[in-house]
Amino acid sequence: MIKNYFKIAWRNLSRNKGFAIVNITGLAAGIAVCMMIFIIIQFQTSYDNFHVKKDRIYRVLTESHHADASTITYGKNVPFPMPAALKTEFPQLEEVAPVYASHNDELQVTDANGTGVKNFKEQSGVFYTSPAFFKMFNFPLLAGSYESLKDPDNVLLTKEVAENYFGDWKTAVGKVIKIKGYYSMGAGLFQFPATPLKVSGILATIPANTDFQLKLVVAYGTDFTGDKKYGFDQPLWNQSAPDFGCYTMLPQNMSADNFNQQLSAFAKKVQSADGKDNYVLQPISAVHYDAAAGNYSGKIISHQLINVLWLIAAFILLIACVNFINLSTAQAVNRAKEVGVRKVMGTNKSQLQIQFIVETFLIVTVAVILATGITIFALPYVNQLLELSLAFNILNNPTVILFLLMLAIVVTALAGFYPSIVLSRFNPVTALKSKQSANTNGGISLRRGLVVFQFIIAQALIIGTLTIVQQMNYFMKQPLGFDQEAIVNVAFRADSTGGKMTDYLKQQLLSNGIQAVSFSSNTPVEDNNNMFSNFKFDHAAKDADFQAITKFADEDYVPTYKLQVVAGRNLQPSGWTREFLVNESFVKRLGFKKPEDILNKEVSIMGGLIKCPVVGVLKDFNNRSLRQDLSPLLIATNSTMYRQASIKLSTTNIASSMQAIKKIWETTLPNQVYDYRFLDDKIESFYKQESQLAQLYKIFAAIAIFLSCLGLYGLASFMAVQRTKEVGIRKVLGASEGSIVYLFSKEFIMLVIIAFIIASAVAWYFMHNWLQNYPYRISLSWWMFILAGAGTMLITLMTVSFQAIKAAIVNPIKSLKAD
Repeated sequence: MIKNYFKIAWRNLSRNKGFAIVNITGLAAGIAVCMMIFIIIQFQTSYDNFHVKKDRIYRVLTESHHADASTITYGKNVPFPMPAALKTEFPQLEEVAPVYASHNDELQVTDANGTGVKNFKEQSGVFYTSPAFFKMFNFPLLAGSYESLKDPDNVLLTKEVAENYFGDWKTAVGKVIKIKGYYSMGAGLFQFPATPLKVSGILATIPANTDFQLKLVVAYGTDFTGDKKYGFDQPLWNQSAPDFGCYTMLPQNMSADNFNQQLSAFAKKVQSADGKDNYVLQPISAVHYDAAAGNYSGKIISHQLINVLWLIAAFILLIACVNFINLSTAQAVNRAKEVGVRKVMGTNKSQLQIQFIVETFLIVTVAVILATGITIFALPYVNQLLELSLAFNILNNPTVILFLLMLAIVVTALAGFYPSIVLSRFNPVTALKSKQSANTNGGISLRRGLVVFQFIIAQALIIGTLTIVQQMNYFMKQPLGFDQEAIVNVAFRADSTGGKMTDYLKQQLLSNGIQAVSFSSNTPVEDNNNMFSNFKFDHAAKDADFQAITKFADEDYVPTYKLQVVAGRNLQPSGWTREFLVNESFVKRLGFKKPEDILNKEVSIMGGLIKCPVVGVLKDFNNRSLRQDLSPLLIATNSTMYRQASIKLSTTNIASSMQAIKKIWETTLPNQVYDYRFLDDKIESFYKQESQLAQLYKIFAAIAIFLSCLGLYGLASFMAVQRTKEVGIRKVLGASEGSIVYLFSKEFIMLVIIAFIIASAVAWYFMHNWLQNYPYRISLSWWMFILAGAGTMLITLMTVSFQAIKAAIVNPIKSLKAD
């Protein structure tokens, strides 16, 4: 019996090839989108899931309470004494590990002959930690020992880094590399000579789905502990670094809630009387989704975005199923006699329903196979677009097999259930007399509703995509309050000459046609690289109720970026911190009405180590990405803090200027790797995830329109066949070809208009709420809705008119002779 079902199903599909091709194509596209989104979500939700003890691993977050009692923020950085204090105060903790992620590290490796030195630069991936880290996290070793990290001046390399440095990772153990530069701790930066590090182990390839993208792991205590050795009398609870964190592993009988209560009591004990911070545990499973606190990889996806992707996958799959239902019910009239004969021969309803479900299953199976091929072909392009490491390997991923099986069952049920009910209900007498209509059982009403549903989704996706693209364009074109044109940023390490080399470098650059040069800790605008400082104002006993972004820059910073001084004066040349510039927001937060009122007032940072007067006020400029409001700001000179050069180029001959800069840089600082980046590119990178998603949504919207129009094309084709004689009669009676096209098109156009009205309301609601996440945002404009509606209308007319014109130009004699 089952074999007979499949045999008959195959014959029917072979007989109606056009119907089968349209349905297979639509379902394959929908299933491919679902499969792709499933692979993306599976990868994103797998971050750090491979650690055996993941359920007991937590990171410590700093919970900051601000002047506004309702405002609480969380940061991944903790005070320097935190790891050691946790070990002492809570001996029941199984493991505690400090983690510091360094940036823009320069390394020297002696070549195999021992005669030359190779310089390398690692923008990220250099971590300082202890052996306890590897007792919590599973990063396998190929050679060496984790315990070597107990002793300073030891380093573990990943296999890839070892091969890059030494050629063969197997010979790397025991070799020496030198790491040079400085380390930033809180508001202080300390510089050291190049430190020799002994390679004591080789780590296996680090998985792509971890927020610890390790390259070099240096023993904690190698030039970095945050203690008095680097300028503090003792580790201070108000001193930290942006990427200094602490991870711990709880014993099996302890809950995070219970330990958080103990942490709160501990925070009150160790902080000063005016301390406003608390400390809480965050499970490792939540780190990859926390945009507020961030992580070490910088790759974050919210649970909200995951839900949106699932919703898009479901809707696109529904559109594909709607196509199937529409075409199947429309085709019902062609199969009326078949159903009538089967019923007369004794076939009951359930057998007929099984027959039609089997046909649907065959179509779905072919569609799944085709969708698998589409996914394999498209995956490299998606990887390139989203900068991910997605893999599609059915044999090694049983979850994908299960997902495809469930998808096939769900699609078969969604697409096949209703048509099987409609077809099995035909009255055999009516069917055999050829009086069965395509409109029987309310089919036309259902098809209208489903067409409207399809275009609601498609047009809502188009409006949403247009909104996201316009918001991204707004980010790119919005004036930030400073000059960003033709400015090149070159990272460097502070030299040991007290600034003499950088002064010489500046002179050489300016004498070669460069317009301006400034050395600073960072650019005017940063995304996640801002350093916030607590401070006391005007000899106050307690810290102010807010923190300020602290930047260190020379006296050329203001003219290079064309920052506007609205009160007082610019900084004077100095290698040390002697005076501050502040911005208007800083003045307003302190309650002053006029910028002049804050001049010569004292600001104290770093626990009183630096006390300087305010000498100038800058007009507000955006010092953070446009996802956030601008922040109060402090700027001061300090040559030991400078980590980059800002070079303003003439726009007339950028190529030759870049060659000159490279030559001067490599001559002046031969031991430092020359690595530049245009400021415009850096600002654009702040919104990389939104830009990537905008591209992805464009693809989804295009697929949704394609599927909707595929369904329309099938329905229009069927309508043309069903109304062949009607068209012939109309033409004989004098109807023009234009009126025939109008006859075919008017119903579909009306359905698209209804869908547009509903889609506009739905899209406005969701996109309006989405835009509220950004303090700097566009307004939803009417033209985006009109553009989406007009575009959809045009595509619909082209789709339907193609079949309508074919029907209209047929010789009416042939139409009237048609069976």
